[in-house]
Amino acid sequence: MAVRHRLIERPVEDVWAVLADPTSYGDWVVGTSDSTPDEGTWPEVGAGITYTVRLGRWSGRGRTVVRRCEAPHVLELEAESGWLGTARIALKVRRWGRNTLVIIDEHPLRGPAAKLHNTAIDAFVQVRHRTMLARLAEVVERTSRGEHQVS
Repeated sequence: MAVRHRLIERPVEDVWAVLADPTSYGDWVVGTSDSTPDEGTWPEVGAGITYTVRLGRWSGRGRTVVRRCEAPHVLELEAESGWLGTARIALKVRRWGRNTLVIIDEHPLRGPAAKLHNTAIDAFVQVRHRTMLARLAEVVERTSRGEHQVS
C-alpha cells in the first residue's frame, strides 16, 4: 500500500490554497512541470489539468482529473499515464493543532500498471511521495509567506 503522510507547519487553508491552484502542480508533483488548467474549474469534480512529464531526456504530456473534492479536506484525482493506464491519488488534509497533516494514498487503477501492481512498485511510489510531500510543504510555506517561485 502506497500511503504516506507529512506534517506541514501551516494551517489547512494554506495547504488547500496550493492544492486548489492548478498551476502549482508542476512545482511539487515529482516528474511533472508546466501544469495548466485543461477543462472545468479546478478542483471541482470533473475538472482537469495537463502537464509535462519528464523522465531524463524523454518528455510527454499527462492529464489529471478531479474525481472527488470536499474542500478543504479531501481531494481525489485520477492521473492518466498513457499506455500504462491510470492511478488513483487521494489526498487527505487534516487540521493538526495549528498545522496540517497531509496523507497521500496512491494506487494504480486501470491498465497494465494495475495488473502488474506489487510491493516493489509501492516501494518506488513511497520514495516519490516522500519527495512530493516535502516539495508540497516548501511550496505551501513559500506561498504563505507571499514569495513567488522564479523559473
